[in-house]
This record gives sequence, structure tokens and C-alpha cells, in this order.
Amino acid sequence: MLALARRGRAGINVWPAFVDALASVLLVFIFMLLVFVLGQYLLSAKLTGRDRALDELGRQVSALADTLALERAGSAALRERLAATLARLEERSSEAAQATGNVGLLSQQVSALREQLTRLNAALEASEAKAGEQQREIERLGERLNVALAKKAEELQRYRSEFFGRMRALLGGHPSIRVVGDRFVFQSELLFPSGEASLRPEGQKSLSQLAETLKAVTRKIPPDIGWVLRIDGHTDRRPIHTARFPSNWELSTARALSVVRFLAARGIPERHLSAASFGEHQPLDAADGEAAYARNRRIEIKLTQP
Repeated sequence: MLALARRGRAGINVWPAFVDALASVLLVFIFMLLVFVLGQYLLSAKLTGRDRALDELGRQVSALADTLALERAGSAALRERLAATLARLEERSSEAAQATGNVGLLSQQVSALREQLTRLNAALEASEAKAGEQQREIERLGERLNVALAKKAEELQRYRSEFFGRMRALLGGHPSIRVVGDRFVFQSELLFPSGEASLRPEGQKSLSQLAETLKAVTRKIPPDIGWVLRIDGHTDRRPIHTARFPSNWELSTARALSVVRFLAARGIPERHLSAASFGEHQPLDAADGEAAYARNRRIEIKLTQP
């Protein structure tokens, strides 16, 4: 009974002590854990602040580096501008020195140029005086030439009047030959068949008389008086379309050439003969009708100057 009672008392004493010890250990552990957690928090906060400070410091260093780069670039550009300015100053100084050295040479050249200008002015004045004299001589020659030409024209007019007078006496009564101004007008029907350029026998007779009269008159004309017998071909305005004469141009041309060739064959020098063609474009009568057409179909012969 005593032994059991002792064991019961001993068991009751041990458990509370164990519980107290365990509680003490637990409190110590919790305290150490709190201390550790607090230390970790403080260390983390301190490290975070240090990282922020380091980042800010990095940004400041980067900004300073950019500023330094800009300063270096500006310094390099400034050095280049200073070098270029110094080079220009040296070049201008050299040019000024060279110009100063050339002043004497330039003065000599100016003096030489002035002398040349003086000589040129003198030569120009002499040339102008000579040109003025030549111009006066040309005017005098022109006046003499005009007088001579007028005299020759008067002489040719005199021979033309003689030619007209003789031709009027020979052909004046022919109904198909008229005198219009300073030319003889032969109606085409007298010289050519309708639409043809071959001379009729009656036309050849009239042209032969004209050729003989012209030769008799022109033999008196001095060689220095130029003259030409101009043959003009004209048609009416009615069109012609044949294989030989596609238009009135060809017909009037062929008729004028036929007269020229006939007169040349009768002894008129070819250098004094000229053929011209007018087709229907210079009518004597602008009316319609056979009478007007007949007047416009013609060969005109004129003694004139070349």
C-alpha cells in the first residue's frame, strides 16, 4: 500500500515538471522564430531600399554618361569649327599678302591696257572716218546707178514703144488679139485647139509676125540693156482632167512653153524668153458665161526687164 502510494505521488510530481519544461522550450522556440522573422523582415526591407538606391544611382550614372557624351560631341564640333575658322583666316591672310604683292603688277597692266585703249580709239576713229567716206562714195555710186538704170529703162521703154507700134500695125485689126496695158493678149482659140497645147497654123502665122517684128526692134537695143519677152499662160475656171493635163496649171504651162519654143525656133534668143503659168487664178472677166470664159483663156506677151 505504501509502495503504491509512493509510486502515485512520484508520477504526479514528474508530469507537471515535464509540461513546464516543454512549455519553456516552446516559448523559447517561438521567441527565436519571432526574432528570426523580424530579422528577415528588417534585412529584406534594408535590401529593398539598397536596390532602389542602386537603381537610382544607375540612372544618375547613365544620365551623367549621356551628358558627358553630348559635351564631348559639342567639344569636337567646336574644335572642328575653330580649325575651319583658323584655316580660312590663314587663307585670307595669304590672299591679302598675295594681293598686296600683285598691286604693282596690276598697276602696270592697267597702264598697258589704257595705252592699248588709246590706240584702239584712234584706230576706230580713223576707221569710222574711212567708213563715212566709203558710205558717201556708195551713195554717189547708188545715185549714178539709179540714173543709169532709169536711163536704160527709158531706152527700153522707147524700144518697147516701137515694138508695140509695129505690132499694132501688123496685128491690131485681128479680132482675137488685143492690147491690154503694156502687153499683147492672144485669145487661146487663135493659138490652140480646145483643151490642147499644140499651135494652130493661124496662131503660128501670128507668132511668126511677132517674132520678125521683135527681132527687127531688138537688133537696135544696146547689149547693156537687159530685156525679156515674157509669155504668160491663162485658162478659164472650168476644170480640166485629162491624162496629159490633170489641171489648168498643166494646161496653161504647156501652152506658154509651146509659144516660147516656137519663138526660140524663129530666132529669138532663149535667154530673152520666159514662160509663166497662172491657170485660172488671174481672170480678166469674173463673170460666168462663154464670153467671159473666152476672154480669160489667153496668152499674154510682154516685153519687159529681166
